[in-house]
Amino acid sequence: TLTVTSANHWMTAWLGLELNMISILPVIAKQKHPRSTEAATKYFLTQATASALMLFASTINAWQTGSWNIMQLNNKLSCILMIAALAMKMGAAPTHFWLPEVMQGTTLATALLITTWQKIAPITLLYMISNHTEPIITLSIGLLSILVGGWGGFNQTQLQKMMAYSSIAHLGWTMTVISIAPNIALTNIIIYMIMSAPFFTLLMTTTSKTLQTMTTTWTHTPTTTIILMLLLLSMAGLPPLTGFTPKLLILDNLVTHKLTLTAATMALLSLLSLTFYLRTTYLLTSTAPPTTTQSTTTWRLKPHQNQTTAILTPIALFNITILPALLT
Repeated sequence: TLTVTSANHWMTAWLGLELNMISILPVIAKQKHPRSTEAATKYFLTQATASALMLFASTINAWQTGSWNIMQLNNKLSCILMIAALAMKMGAAPTHFWLPEVMQGTTLATALLITTWQKIAPITLLYMISNHTEPIITLSIGLLSILVGGWGGFNQTQLQKMMAYSSIAHLGWTMTVISIAPNIALTNIIIYMIMSAPFFTLLMTTTSKTLQTMTTTWTHTPTTTIILMLLLLSMAGLPPLTGFTPKLLILDNLVTHKLTLTAATMALLSLLSLTFYLRTTYLLTSTAPPTTTQSTTTWRLKPHQNQTTAILTPIALFNITILPALLT
């Protein structure tokens, strides 16, 4: 990832992405289980295809313009191919089909890695070529991703698949604004990562994998339940929480660029995502599981000394601290 983020040459970036992909395959296939092997195979095939497409796009650009510099992607065809390759690498619609499957076949820790760290390299490249991108293409990919992310998460009972569709929807918000205001797109994806990390770490702590097991969290860890609820609402983009800030800034930018209809469509499509976030929140907080124990003291989890969750949770929830810095 660091090789990609510090690269100037397309070949170096490609090499970095290949190393990144090869390194995570054993992490995905770590569980000795057919599901994880299948997930690793799917991940390998899609990433290898995207890498080949990326190499093809950069070669066409070098052939036409004589430059291998990442910032000088002047050829229109190679720019379109590059956006397609990077969208496939990240898991944006319409090349998103691998993401829910891969995330479902791995552990929660690896799923967290795929939704956060693995997005850094392609997003960096997209940010670097944002001057040459066609707004109509990025807007189309973005709108489709928000629609797919909302619709796909609707029926899910598996938390990992639900978070995969949530990731696709957030990527959609990033894609729509990448060619108009790349800094805000970057802010959006960073805030999404900050919200995802504590959510996944808390799921790991409670070992919840489905909506059904989530309903029993309240009896033994009420604090965790409240934090999970707030994190879900923050991801949904409800006003007092951090998740609302990037959405507000994105919509504001789109309206400024006379894209009011697109902004309105995005706001309406995000209601699809809101539905499954609210359903999960309702199951977490408003449904009490049957208490079968006769004893008065309920079972407690062992105290986990997880500094990451402790640091990231306040940032993921409290908007006020970062809002003035973003708006100035």
